[in-house]
Amino acid sequence: MPINILMPALSPTMEKGNLAKWLKKEGDTVKSGDVIAEIETDKATMEVEAVDEGILAKILVAEGTADVPVNQPIALIAGEGEDPKSVSAPASGAPAPKAETAPAPQAAPAAAAPQPQANTVSGDAAAHMSYARVDQAPAGPAQASRPNGASQGNGAGQGGNRIFASPLAKRIAKEAGLDLAPIQGSGPHGRVVEKDVRAAISGGTAKPATAPAATPAQAPAAKPAAPQLASSMGADQVKAMFEAGTYEEVPLDGMRKTIAKRLVESKQTVPHFYLSLDCELDALMALREQINAAATKDKDGKPAYKLSVNDFVIKALAIALQRVPNANAVWAEDRILKMKHSDVGVAVAIEGGLFTPVIRKAEQKTLTAISAEMKDLAGRARNRRLKPEEYSGGSTAVSNLGMFGIKNFQAVINPPQGTILAVGAGEQRVVVKNGAPAVIQAMTVTLSCDHRVVDGALGAELLAAFKVLIENPMGMLV
Repeated sequence: MPINILMPALSPTMEKGNLAKWLKKEGDTVKSGDVIAEIETDKATMEVEAVDEGILAKILVAEGTADVPVNQPIALIAGEGEDPKSVSAPASGAPAPKAETAPAPQAAPAAAAPQPQANTVSGDAAAHMSYARVDQAPAGPAQASRPNGASQGNGAGQGGNRIFASPLAKRIAKEAGLDLAPIQGSGPHGRVVEKDVRAAISGGTAKPATAPAATPAQAPAAKPAAPQLASSMGADQVKAMFEAGTYEEVPLDGMRKTIAKRLVESKQTVPHFYLSLDCELDALMALREQINAAATKDKDGKPAYKLSVNDFVIKALAIALQRVPNANAVWAEDRILKMKHSDVGVAVAIEGGLFTPVIRKAEQKTLTAISAEMKDLAGRARNRRLKPEEYSGGSTAVSNLGMFGIKNFQAVINPPQGTILAVGAGEQRVVVKNGAPAVIQAMTVTLSCDHRVVDGALGAELLAAFKVLIENPMGMLV
């Protein structure tokens, strides 16, 4: 029996991947450990190794195919003594070949919700159907089967005692004191929509919901619908606001979809608050120049290392977390996890998005070691060659936009991390010292805190410890 090669789960959260490239072709011999394909996740391109031996008999998913579900068969290997030419994909309902890797347990799939037919959904229905969360509805006969084949929320306008109407239609009818029962719906499957209610109000075709009867003239005027947020609008609704031909449509790739999802979740579920202060940089810049000048050079005159201000920031934040251990924590729903080491993520901008590779145990590493590791991680991030374990975890992160001249900003926390530090540009500023004006180098930093993990006083304590290290950088060398 042939061996199934499955789409692997390359990270704990991966649900789908893109089959970027096959490195073996049908008829090739495959040995355990051979790299057979490249898979693109939402953040990286990963190599897939075979764990069985045989002949690659059948490729089931062509390279370039997007959104292949985890654990779906992507190829078949002919087993020992089996003719590769006789191997074919199993017919629907036939027993599947044995899997090369054991698939992860999966819950029973929810019954598919009926799709609205093209060109039949009114503007009112389209505006409100996005609120239905089919993926969270209980699976089973109750969802899969409805009277007359109608799905819940899209059934006939007067199915039994139930009236199917859009939320907006219900609200307008309630405000106008109208009974929806006699209104003939014009939406999908007879659903009552906004225009049906407004027509009933203006034409007097619907009876009032309460006695005594009130004429349409006596009914309160329906309030205009509240403007919708762009985030709740569908693509067609947003496009309708702009003249055709005045924009270019850019499809979302996996990375941008993931970034959008995680940032929305972060701002909706994490109670952010922000703390800012200024740090003097004169001592740090002098020490940095001295350390870089002492770097040995190779035969081409290239220095062995070149420290950046960001390297000092990473080290200072790592040590500060050790000095304020209660802030070195992450949120875990029913508990807080206090971390023993300072694992610091660092935002790296790439084409179309960003990565946040993590410097592990940063408090134990020298500035030169942090600098070398950061250069390696950033380079592989830009080529999308990071492994999932290299950009997951961490209790905090650094986002530095100073190189773009940004003075200050507020970064969004990457759950489950408890904080993120936004670093602005270093610049000359005039301050008062000892009662007289003085010119210093300074930068503004802003700490975003998850209030469930870090309270205001604790965040201020962490930021104060960071400031001491930045302004007295020799403390990072001992």
